[in-house]
Amino acid sequence: MSQSSAAASTGVGKRSLFRSRLLRREMVDGYLFMSPWLLGFLLFTAGPMIASVLLSFMKYEIVVPPKWTGTYNYTRLFRDGLFYKSLANTAYYTFLAVPLQLTVALIMALLMNLKLRFINVFRTMYYMPSIVPTVASVLLWMWIFNPEFGLANSILARFGIKSQAWFYDPKMVKNTFIIMSLWGVGGQMIIYLAGLQGIPEHLYEAAKIDGAGTLAMFRRITIPMLSPTIFFNLIMGIIGSFQVFTSAFIATNGGPKDESLFYVLYLYRNAWEFWRMGYACAMAWILFVIVLTLTVVQFRLADVWVYYEGETPRT
Repeated sequence: MSQSSAAASTGVGKRSLFRSRLLRREMVDGYLFMSPWLLGFLLFTAGPMIASVLLSFMKYEIVVPPKWTGTYNYTRLFRDGLFYKSLANTAYYTFLAVPLQLTVALIMALLMNLKLRFINVFRTMYYMPSIVPTVASVLLWMWIFNPEFGLANSILARFGIKSQAWFYDPKMVKNTFIIMSLWGVGGQMIIYLAGLQGIPEHLYEAAKIDGAGTLAMFRRITIPMLSPTIFFNLIMGIIGSFQVFTSAFIATNGGPKDESLFYVLYLYRNAWEFWRMGYACAMAWILFVIVLTLTVVQFRLADVWVYYEGETPRT
Protein backbone atom coordinates (compact mmCIF):
# COMPACT_ATOMS: atom_id res chain seq x y z
CA MET A 1 0.00 0.00 0.00
CA SER A 2 1.37 3.44 -0.93
CA GLN A 3 1.88 6.21 1.62
CA SER A 4 -0.91 8.29 0.05
CA SER A 5 -3.38 5.37 0.33
CA ALA A 6 -2.40 4.79 3.95
CA ALA A 7 -2.85 8.49 4.76
CA ALA A 8 -6.26 8.53 3.08
CA SER A 9 -7.27 5.40 5.00
CA THR A 10 -6.11 6.99 8.25
CA GLY A 11 -8.07 10.17 7.46
CA VAL A 12 -11.27 8.23 6.77
CA GLY A 13 -10.82 6.31 10.02
CA LYS A 14 -10.36 9.51 12.00
CA ARG A 15 -13.44 11.06 10.40
CA SER A 16 -15.52 7.96 11.17
CA LEU A 17 -14.32 7.97 14.79
CA PHE A 18 -15.10 11.68 15.12
CA ARG A 19 -18.56 11.14 13.60
CA SER A 20 -19.32 8.26 15.97
CA ARG A 21 -18.21 10.35 18.96
CA LEU A 22 -20.38 13.23 17.77
CA LEU A 23 -23.40 10.97 17.35
CA ARG A 24 -22.79 9.49 20.81
CA ARG A 25 -22.55 12.99 22.29
CA GLU A 26 -25.77 14.03 20.53
CA MET A 27 -27.51 10.92 21.84
CA VAL A 28 -26.39 11.66 25.40
CA ASP A 29 -27.53 15.28 25.08
CA GLY A 30 -30.85 14.11 23.70
CA TYR A 31 -31.46 11.81 26.65
CA LEU A 32 -30.46 14.56 29.07
CA PHE A 33 -33.05 16.88 27.55
CA MET A 34 -35.63 14.08 27.66
CA SER A 35 -34.80 13.03 31.21
CA PRO A 36 -37.29 15.38 32.99
CA TRP A 37 -40.14 13.99 30.88
CA LEU A 38 -38.90 10.40 31.24
CA LEU A 39 -38.63 10.73 35.02
CA GLY A 40 -42.07 12.33 35.18
CA PHE A 41 -43.55 9.57 33.03
CA LEU A 42 -41.97 6.79 35.09
CA LEU A 43 -42.85 8.33 38.46
CA PHE A 44 -46.30 9.77 37.77
CA THR A 45 -47.72 7.69 34.90
CA ALA A 46 -46.06 4.32 34.31
CA GLY A 47 -45.38 3.71 38.01
CA PRO A 48 -48.95 4.34 39.20
CA MET A 49 -50.33 2.29 36.29
CA ILE A 50 -48.22 -0.73 37.24
CA ALA A 51 -49.14 -0.25 40.90
CA SER A 52 -52.85 -0.07 40.06
CA VAL A 53 -52.62 -3.35 38.10
CA LEU A 54 -51.09 -5.07 41.12
CA LEU A 55 -53.53 -3.47 43.57
CA SER A 56 -56.49 -4.62 41.49
CA PHE A 57 -55.59 -8.16 42.59
CA MET A 58 -55.30 -7.17 46.23
CA LYS A 59 -57.43 -6.14 49.17
CA TYR A 60 -56.06 -2.72 50.06
CA GLU A 61 -57.76 -0.34 52.47
CA ILE A 62 -54.97 2.29 52.61
CA VAL A 63 -54.42 2.14 56.39
CA VAL A 64 -53.49 -1.56 56.36
CA PRO A 65 -50.94 -3.38 54.19
CA PRO A 66 -52.31 -4.79 50.92
CA LYS A 67 -53.23 -8.48 50.86
CA TRP A 68 -53.18 -10.60 47.70
CA THR A 69 -56.66 -11.90 46.83
CA GLY A 70 -56.22 -12.92 43.18
CA THR A 71 -59.24 -12.24 40.99
CA TYR A 72 -61.61 -11.67 43.92
CA ASN A 73 -62.09 -7.95 43.15
CA TYR A 74 -63.10 -8.74 39.58
CA THR A 75 -65.49 -11.53 40.47
CA ARG A 76 -67.03 -9.37 43.18
CA LEU A 77 -67.32 -6.52 40.69
CA PHE A 78 -69.50 -8.55 38.35
CA ARG A 79 -71.83 -9.37 41.24
CA ASP A 80 -72.17 -5.72 42.24
CA GLY A 81 -75.53 -4.21 41.26
CA LEU A 82 -74.22 -0.65 41.55
CA PHE A 83 -71.43 -1.50 39.12
CA TYR A 84 -74.01 -2.33 36.45
CA LYS A 85 -76.12 0.67 37.46
CA SER A 86 -73.20 3.09 37.11
CA LEU A 87 -72.17 1.51 33.82
CA ALA A 88 -75.72 1.80 32.45
CA ASN A 89 -75.96 5.44 33.56
CA THR A 90 -72.65 6.24 31.87
CA ALA A 91 -73.60 4.40 28.67
CA TYR A 92 -76.91 6.29 28.50
CA TYR A 93 -75.09 9.58 28.97
CA THR A 94 -72.45 8.70 26.36
CA PHE A 95 -74.75 7.51 23.59
CA LEU A 96 -77.00 10.56 23.89
CA ALA A 97 -74.58 13.33 24.89
CA VAL A 98 -71.81 12.61 22.38
CA PRO A 99 -73.98 12.77 19.20
CA LEU A 100 -75.70 15.92 20.51
CA GLN A 101 -72.35 17.53 21.30
CA LEU A 102 -70.98 16.69 17.86
CA THR A 103 -74.09 18.09 16.16
CA VAL A 104 -74.30 21.30 18.19
CA ALA A 105 -70.55 21.95 17.84
CA LEU A 106 -70.75 21.45 14.07
CA ILE A 107 -73.70 23.84 13.72
CA MET A 108 -71.85 26.43 15.79
CA ALA A 109 -68.70 25.98 13.69
CA LEU A 110 -70.66 26.44 10.46
CA LEU A 111 -72.09 29.69 11.83
CA MET A 112 -68.69 30.85 13.09
CA ASN A 113 -67.20 30.15 9.66
CA LEU A 114 -69.37 32.80 8.02
CA LYS A 115 -67.57 35.88 6.81
CA LEU A 116 -69.31 38.46 9.00
CA ARG A 117 -68.22 41.61 10.72
CA PHE A 118 -66.92 41.05 14.28
CA ILE A 119 -67.01 37.27 13.73
CA ASN A 120 -63.91 36.90 15.92
CA VAL A 121 -65.84 38.38 18.83
CA PHE A 122 -68.61 35.81 18.40
CA ARG A 123 -66.07 32.99 18.14
CA THR A 124 -64.55 34.08 21.43
CA MET A 125 -67.95 34.35 23.10
CA TYR A 126 -68.98 30.85 22.08
CA TYR A 127 -65.60 29.37 23.01
CA MET A 128 -65.33 30.98 26.46
CA PRO A 129 -67.76 28.61 28.29
CA SER A 130 -65.53 25.64 27.48
CA ILE A 131 -62.65 27.12 29.50
CA VAL A 132 -64.72 28.19 32.51
CA PRO A 133 -63.74 26.05 35.54
CA THR A 134 -66.02 23.04 35.84
CA VAL A 135 -67.01 23.79 39.43
CA ALA A 136 -68.13 27.30 38.52
CA SER A 137 -70.10 25.98 35.53
CA VAL A 138 -71.86 23.36 37.66
CA LEU A 139 -72.84 25.92 40.30
CA LEU A 140 -74.24 28.16 37.58
CA TRP A 141 -76.31 25.33 36.11
CA MET A 142 -77.53 24.30 39.54
CA TRP A 143 -79.01 27.79 39.82
CA ILE A 144 -80.47 27.62 36.29
CA PHE A 145 -82.10 24.24 37.00
CA ASN A 146 -83.29 25.09 40.49
CA PRO A 147 -86.91 23.79 40.62
CA GLU A 148 -88.14 26.75 42.71
CA PHE A 149 -86.53 29.87 41.25
CA GLY A 150 -84.37 28.61 38.38
CA LEU A 151 -84.17 30.31 35.00
CA ALA A 152 -85.06 27.11 33.11
CA ASN A 153 -88.47 26.76 34.77
CA SER A 154 -89.13 30.47 34.29
CA ILE A 155 -88.61 30.06 30.54
CA LEU A 156 -90.81 26.95 30.46
CA ALA A 157 -93.57 28.80 32.32
CA ARG A 158 -93.69 31.45 29.60
CA PHE A 159 -94.62 28.72 27.13
CA GLY A 160 -97.18 27.15 29.42
CA ILE A 161 -95.02 24.14 30.26
CA LYS A 162 -95.10 22.88 33.83
CA SER A 163 -91.99 23.18 35.98
CA GLN A 164 -89.47 20.34 36.09
CA ALA A 165 -87.50 19.03 39.06
CA TRP A 166 -84.39 18.61 36.87
CA PHE A 167 -81.59 17.34 39.15
CA TYR A 168 -84.13 16.11 41.72
CA ASP A 169 -86.17 13.98 39.32
CA PRO A 170 -84.86 10.40 38.84
CA LYS A 171 -86.34 10.30 35.33
CA MET A 172 -84.91 13.68 34.35
CA VAL A 173 -81.52 13.88 36.03
CA LYS A 174 -79.40 12.20 33.32
CA ASN A 175 -81.06 14.29 30.60
CA THR A 176 -80.29 17.37 32.69
CA PHE A 177 -76.60 16.48 32.70
CA ILE A 178 -76.75 15.92 28.93
CA ILE A 179 -78.25 19.39 28.42
CA MET A 180 -75.61 20.84 30.71
CA SER A 181 -72.82 19.17 28.72
CA LEU A 182 -73.74 21.19 25.62
CA TRP A 183 -72.46 24.28 27.44
CA GLY A 184 -68.86 23.13 26.89
CA VAL A 185 -68.77 22.26 23.18
CA GLY A 186 -66.67 25.31 22.37
CA GLY A 187 -63.51 23.20 22.17
CA GLN A 188 -65.07 20.90 19.60
CA MET A 189 -66.38 23.95 17.74
CA ILE A 190 -62.86 25.35 17.36
CA ILE A 191 -61.59 22.02 16.01
CA TYR A 192 -64.47 21.88 13.54
CA LEU A 193 -63.77 25.47 12.53
CA ALA A 194 -60.14 24.64 11.78
CA GLY A 195 -61.31 21.69 9.68
CA LEU A 196 -63.81 23.83 7.78
CA GLN A 197 -61.19 26.43 6.97
CA GLY A 198 -58.90 23.70 5.65
CA ILE A 199 -61.38 22.64 2.95
CA PRO A 200 -60.17 23.96 -0.45
CA GLU A 201 -62.41 26.71 -1.82
CA HIS A 202 -62.02 25.47 -5.41
CA LEU A 203 -64.16 22.44 -4.54
CA TYR A 204 -67.11 24.69 -3.71
CA GLU A 205 -66.48 26.86 -6.77
CA ALA A 206 -66.47 23.81 -9.06
CA ALA A 207 -69.66 22.51 -7.43
CA LYS A 208 -71.38 25.87 -7.94
CA ILE A 209 -70.43 25.85 -11.62
CA ASP A 210 -72.02 22.39 -11.90
CA GLY A 211 -75.21 23.77 -10.35
CA ALA A 212 -74.95 22.20 -6.88
CA GLY A 213 -76.99 23.81 -4.13
CA THR A 214 -75.96 24.57 -0.53
CA LEU A 215 -77.35 21.32 0.88
CA ALA A 216 -75.73 19.23 -1.85
CA MET A 217 -72.34 20.89 -1.26
CA PHE A 218 -72.71 20.27 2.48
CA ARG A 219 -73.45 16.56 1.92
CA ARG A 220 -70.97 15.93 -0.88
CA ILE A 221 -68.07 18.22 0.04
CA THR A 222 -68.22 19.54 3.60
CA ILE A 223 -69.07 16.31 5.42
CA PRO A 224 -66.59 14.04 3.52
CA MET A 225 -63.76 16.57 3.81
CA LEU A 226 -64.59 17.15 7.48
CA SER A 227 -64.90 13.45 8.33
CA PRO A 228 -61.39 13.16 9.91
CA THR A 229 -62.27 16.06 12.21
CA ILE A 230 -65.63 14.49 13.07
CA PHE A 231 -63.83 11.23 13.78
CA PHE A 232 -61.36 12.93 16.12
CA ASN A 233 -64.12 14.72 18.03
CA LEU A 234 -66.09 11.47 18.23
CA ILE A 235 -63.20 9.55 19.79
CA MET A 236 -62.37 12.32 22.26
CA GLY A 237 -66.06 12.77 23.09
CA ILE A 238 -66.53 9.08 23.92
CA ILE A 239 -63.41 8.99 26.08
CA GLY A 240 -64.47 12.16 27.92
CA SER A 241 -68.07 11.06 28.44
CA PHE A 242 -67.03 7.82 30.10
CA GLN A 243 -65.05 9.89 32.61
CA VAL A 244 -67.81 12.30 33.63
CA PHE A 245 -67.36 12.95 37.34
CA THR A 246 -67.11 16.52 38.59
CA SER A 247 -70.55 17.71 37.52
CA ALA A 248 -72.33 14.71 39.08
CA PHE A 249 -70.21 14.84 42.23
CA ILE A 250 -71.08 18.49 42.87
CA ALA A 251 -74.68 18.64 41.65
CA THR A 252 -76.20 15.36 42.84
CA ASN A 253 -73.46 13.10 44.28
CA GLY A 254 -75.07 10.23 42.41
CA GLY A 255 -78.70 10.85 43.37
CA PRO A 256 -81.59 10.73 43.23
CA LYS A 257 -81.93 6.94 43.57
CA ASP A 258 -78.47 6.44 42.02
CA GLU A 259 -79.77 7.67 38.65
CA SER A 260 -76.75 9.96 38.25
CA LEU A 261 -74.25 7.54 39.76
CA PHE A 262 -71.81 7.58 36.87
CA TYR A 263 -69.01 5.06 36.62
CA VAL A 264 -66.11 7.27 37.70
CA LEU A 265 -68.16 8.68 40.57
CA TYR A 266 -68.79 5.15 41.84
CA LEU A 267 -65.08 4.40 41.38
CA TYR A 268 -64.25 7.47 43.46
CA ARG A 269 -66.63 6.38 46.20
CA ASN A 270 -65.04 2.96 46.46
CA ALA A 271 -61.56 4.44 46.60
CA TRP A 272 -61.98 7.44 48.91
CA GLU A 273 -65.23 6.91 50.80
CA PHE A 274 -65.25 3.14 51.36
CA TRP A 275 -61.43 2.81 51.21
CA ARG A 276 -61.68 -0.17 48.87
CA MET A 277 -58.65 0.88 46.86
CA GLY A 278 -58.04 -2.53 45.29
CA TYR A 279 -61.68 -2.73 44.23
CA ALA A 280 -61.45 0.78 42.73
CA CYS A 281 -58.31 -0.20 40.79
CA ALA A 282 -60.18 -3.16 39.32
CA MET A 283 -62.97 -0.78 38.28
CA ALA A 284 -60.40 1.52 36.67
CA TRP A 285 -58.99 -1.29 34.54
CA ILE A 286 -62.46 -2.44 33.52
CA LEU A 287 -63.09 1.15 32.38
CA PHE A 288 -59.81 1.12 30.47
CA VAL A 289 -60.84 -2.06 28.64
CA ILE A 290 -64.29 -0.63 27.80
CA VAL A 291 -62.91 2.64 26.43
CA LEU A 292 -60.15 0.84 24.53
CA THR A 293 -62.68 -1.53 22.97
CA LEU A 294 -64.95 1.31 21.89
CA THR A 295 -61.98 3.19 20.44
CA VAL A 296 -60.76 0.16 18.47
CA VAL A 297 -64.28 -0.41 17.13
CA GLN A 298 -64.47 3.21 16.00
CA PHE A 299 -61.12 2.92 14.24
CA ARG A 300 -62.36 -0.19 12.46
CA LEU A 301 -65.56 1.54 11.39
CA ALA A 302 -63.59 4.62 10.28
CA ASP A 303 -62.50 2.78 7.13
CA VAL A 304 -66.12 2.94 5.98
CA TRP A 305 -66.87 6.65 6.41
CA VAL A 306 -63.70 8.66 7.13
CA TYR A 307 -62.08 10.15 4.04
CA TYR A 308 -58.49 11.47 3.99
CA GLU A 309 -57.52 13.79 1.17
CA GLY A 310 -55.15 12.16 -1.26
CA GLU A 311 -55.99 8.57 -0.35
CA THR A 312 -56.89 5.99 -2.97
CA PRO A 313 -60.68 5.85 -3.48
CA ARG A 314 -62.31 2.73 -2.03
CA THR A 315 -63.93 0.29 -4.41
